[in-house]
Amino acid sequence: MDYQSKLKEIGLTGNEAKVYEILLTTGLISANDLSKKISIDRTLTYTILNNLIEKGLVKFVNKENKKYFEASNPENLLNSIKEKEALIQNLIPILKNIKKTKENNFEVNVYEGKEGLKTFMKELMKYKEISGFGGTGRAYDLFYESPWLIKELEHQKVKFKLIMPKQFKGHKMENAKFMEIRYLDIISEATTSIVGDMVSIHLIKEKPHIVIIKNKEIAESYRNHFKILWKYAKN
Repeated sequence: MDYQSKLKEIGLTGNEAKVYEILLTTGLISANDLSKKISIDRTLTYTILNNLIEKGLVKFVNKENKKYFEASNPENLLNSIKEKEALIQNLIPILKNIKKTKENNFEVNVYEGKEGLKTFMKELMKYKEISGFGGTGRAYDLFYESPWLIKELEHQKVKFKLIMPKQFKGHKMENAKFMEIRYLDIISEATTSIVGDMVSIHLIKEKPHIVIIKNKEIAESYRNHFKILWKYAKN
């Protein structure tokens, strides 16, 4: 069976499928040995490995100050699919509302890259209350790696309620004074934020992507959804 073709059908790139299949058969291997085995530049090999780690398909161990990689449990492929399904489930209510809303009653903006993320964060600082849920460790790291943003949010006395996936409990985000964090056993690659009449969905991968929808009815619908989740979330 052509396993690589099947892996590409479920969302892996050609190189990711190639590396993942080799890791399944070889077990622990260094990035240097792996790059030689697949005839791919070592820098690109590291990029591919990091992408697979982000997707939960590869893990690594350190032995004698050297990093070795191996494939994670193949069942993690299902987790990746479920995360995408969760993103779609988040989008469906918004898309349905958009369909029912007159065109001049809503506005959609898309931001990309770190500069786009910075522009979006500056937009958030216009508000005093922000609610959000979902996301990944990379999303939280990127947020916390912006000291100017944290300083400004603290200065503006913004109240930020965030529901994080339980697996990220203990993340340094908890140190932010303006943050009130609760946890749920959820899996979601996308972070959804509700502020004012605005709903944003941001997916942080190699390059951040943020979709912002400005509409009162949609924002209120998501805000009510957030309030329900907040009641079930734990400190």
